Amino acid sequence: MAAGRVPGSTYRLQLTPDFGFAEAAEAAEYLADLGITHVYLSPVLEAVPGSMHGYDVTDHSRIRGELGGEEGFRAMAKRLRGHGLAIVLDIVPNHMAVPANLPLNRQLWAVLRDGRQSPYATWFDIDWGAQDDRMLLPILGDPLESCLGDLWVEPDGGPDGEPALRYFEHVLPLRPGTARLPLRGLLESQHYRLTWWRDASTELNWRRFFNITSLIGIRAEDPAVFDATHEVIVRLVAEGLVDGLRIDHPDGLADPRGYLTRLASATSGAWVVVEKILEADETLPADWACAGTTGYDVLGLIDGIFLDAAAADAVTAEYARFGRRMGDNSLAPRFADLAVTAKREAASEMLSAEVARLARLLADVWPGVDAEETRTALVEVLAAFPVYRAYAHPGESPSAAAEAAIREAVAAARRRLPRRLRGLASDLGAAALGTQRPVSGAAGRAGEFVVRFQQTTGPVLAKGVEDTAFYRWSRLLALNEVGGDPDRFGVPADDFHAEAERLAESWPATMTTLSTHDTKRQEDVRARLAVLAELPGRWGDQVGEWHERAMALPFLGQSAAAVDADTEYLIWQTLVGTWPISGERLTGYLTKAIREANRQTSWAVQNPEYEAAVHGLAARAINDPELSASIGEFVAGIAAPALVNSLGAKLVQLTMPGVPDIYQGCELSGLSLVDPDNRRQVDFGRRRVLLADLDAGRLNLEDPAEPGGISLDAAKLLITARTVRLRRAHPEWFSDSYTPVQANGPAAGHVLAFARGDADAADAAGAAGAAGSAVTVATRLPVGLLDRGGWADTVLPLAGRAQGWVDVLTGAVYRGEHVLLGELMRALPVALLIPEGE
Repeated sequence: MAAGRVPGSTYRLQLTPDFGFAEAAEAAEYLADLGITHVYLSPVLEAVPGSMHGYDVTDHSRIRGELGGEEGFRAMAKRLRGHGLAIVLDIVPNHMAVPANLPLNRQLWAVLRDGRQSPYATWFDIDWGAQDDRMLLPILGDPLESCLGDLWVEPDGGPDGEPALRYFEHVLPLRPGTARLPLRGLLESQHYRLTWWRDASTELNWRRFFNITSLIGIRAEDPAVFDATHEVIVRLVAEGLVDGLRIDHPDGLADPRGYLTRLASATSGAWVVVEKILEADETLPADWACAGTTGYDVLGLIDGIFLDAAAADAVTAEYARFGRRMGDNSLAPRFADLAVTAKREAASEMLSAEVARLARLLADVWPGVDAEETRTALVEVLAAFPVYRAYAHPGESPSAAAEAAIREAVAAARRRLPRRLRGLASDLGAAALGTQRPVSGAAGRAGEFVVRFQQTTGPVLAKGVEDTAFYRWSRLLALNEVGGDPDRFGVPADDFHAEAERLAESWPATMTTLSTHDTKRQEDVRARLAVLAELPGRWGDQVGEWHERAMALPFLGQSAAAVDADTEYLIWQTLVGTWPISGERLTGYLTKAIREANRQTSWAVQNPEYEAAVHGLAARAINDPELSASIGEFVAGIAAPALVNSLGAKLVQLTMPGVPDIYQGCELSGLSLVDPDNRRQVDFGRRRVLLADLDAGRLNLEDPAEPGGISLDAAKLLITARTVRLRRAHPEWFSDSYTPVQANGPAAGHVLAFARGDADAADAAGAAGAAGSAVTVATRLPVGLLDRGGWADTVLPLAGRAQGWVDVLTGAVYRGEHVLLGELMRALPVALLIPEGE
């Protein structure tokens, strides 16, 4: 594991042309006052002009001018440092942009101009042989014959005044000496082949990021490419301007382990976390030189502990009942079955070109094998693959985890394939592990297959599950989160403690999070929706009433009845989770959701009539006075338990093993949806005022205008500020210890408690340590707690100290060997206890 300086906490800022380095610097005093130790920035290298995220890097040698350039970065870093804040950078080693104005990516421009002879040809994963030594460029709006009239040569359109080919906003290089050829001859003479954008899914001969043809994969495993693409980043680390790094999409790399080892060497062991999506029961490879993940695994763990696992059948029954109400009896299958179907679609359709590349490699390894049968078997193995990637390394014996993942995929594929192809599926598994002997002279291609297969499983899973199936199965949307498994309904307390103890022992400096720029729903949306699992019958009746009211309203245009049951269920949950929400935000989200679902409409083939029906139904819900009032009343009715979930999740995330990240703005309520909704600018002015009021004792948690009587904004800010400040003051308490604390009494199942700090001081009964420690206490399943009459005589054991314990959130002091939960939770549903006097 990479060592480096471990942050006490991080705060993610999304940089855009409107919020650059100067604006980030302006937030320095507030973030320092909040208690943050490290500012965590989205990518800062030169990107496509106007980019709102920065992952479309065009030039690794420059800091992005639209953000303020290197001068602006240094000025920001100086100001942050003046407030005691260090910097963590998000970097993108897997891919670069394919911009319309291609001179922006000078390496790709050179490759397209000079072909395989370019000194930059080794930068990119291009399968030249698949297109007769040409690179496919699927940028045309129609087949080539229909676009000839839109192509023309600009005599001085290149970056150095040389001739260039133009197609609307696209600027393309010309092979030297071809500018004066007739257009058809000119096109045939290039090192690239222009084609219709739809051809990308079947004919593309270069690695991209998932199915995005505006992002091309780069070969970071090549030392020269690594050095060139990391020169600025390594320099910033060496100068002390950057303390840590977040690595975007490591599973896209040819050799993630080797990459991280090289990065650790180049940065002298800086703190590094990786955007690695871990499926259930999957662990991070122990030989990776990093501190851990960016926290999706922890996010799922925290969400699970605040979800009623016993409610799975009842929630599923209500989902099915809603479908039957609309004449659809298909709404209660297992998510896993639907996910396999969606992954099969991803592999056979949008990622067909990637599968074809794998089949070409196998044709070299196993001459004579039928190409179509190979593709069929590949699709089934990929569709059944249970994790993002199995880490097999050419020339090495596969790990037990890699063997298990591939064995599971092959077994599932064999059950679905015709008998004649089952042996082929087994052979594919052996080839993916590198354990099958290739024909003479094909060892290199066999090793390449091991790598390319692993670079394909991730895109198939991501596109099939997170970007398709998650939008087709709306049983409970709180579960449909990155890295999550919607079939896994809740996490038992014992499982939470066991995983937290494992993290404390093996990955104590991993990142924890509740919201990111990629989450489908922010933390407080999920916390609110989790309440539905505690009252499934009430929810089912309510959504049925809303449906009947919506169908009875007059409607212009396409009938709202055209909306399928699952999508309508998604709409009602989205309204409840984000209420109040504007029509513009809701329409933008629903457009993305139904196109990602790829059933009635899609990004490639849009169905305006269906989209109008969905938008119309959503508009009814917002604009009809009776419907909107009913939704508002329902949300108000679940506000109190939703607040319990939100505050509990926040405190647990901030105090459990790992480095807590606060996604921009989520120290207050986080009710945004998937990007771009969750990348809106943050009102730091309001946050400064609230924090000043908190510190001056003017911030009132009680708010009669808020449903439940407590302000979520004020309570979250209180918890965040007091907790991260405590971590900053006592980093040793939160380094590598974790001790479960077990409540006693009739409502013990509604408590999650643990101690961080001096684990040796914890007594054998599981009480919290008596010195040098902090005790987290959170309420869970609040509806059930209320139904049982409250805490009664449930107590939390605390090892005694003469001076007692103080709750840093409320200032209350507790003495004795135990404390009544009803007393401890009187003001807030959470507590953070430290020894009095500390």
